[in-house]
Amino acid sequence: MILDTNALSAFADNDLDLLSILPSDRPWALPVIVIGEYRFGLLGSREKDAREEWLDRLISVVTVLEITERTASFYATIRHQLQVDQRKIPPNDSWIAALAMEHQWPVASRDGHFDVIHGIRRIAW
Repeated sequence: MILDTNALSAFADNDLDLLSILPSDRPWALPVIVIGEYRFGLLGSREKDAREEWLDRLISVVTVLEITERTASFYATIRHQLQVDQRKIPPNDSWIAALAMEHQWPVASRDGHFDVIHGIRRIAW
């Protein structure tokens, strides 16, 4: 399962509803985009140092998904499909969806716009 930024934030807050959907028998991953968005959010936080330390520890034990040329092909397909369907989603979420499609993993997210992307399964909590 791939965690979207709102899922990572919920995980950081020990959200029991999110924790209940995270698989214990399968790996889950953080896209590098999510890490960047989360770090951006920390810049104005009073808990910045503690949260950054927590994130660094987490990154050391989970799979971090990076953007590759293969990912870019999935991204292009998704953006084209959205254009044809006259739908818009934030560009960063298109990259997260491309990683989900590439790795054939669902996305844990509260963002319903993932639901309009063919071939992506969103798991909400």
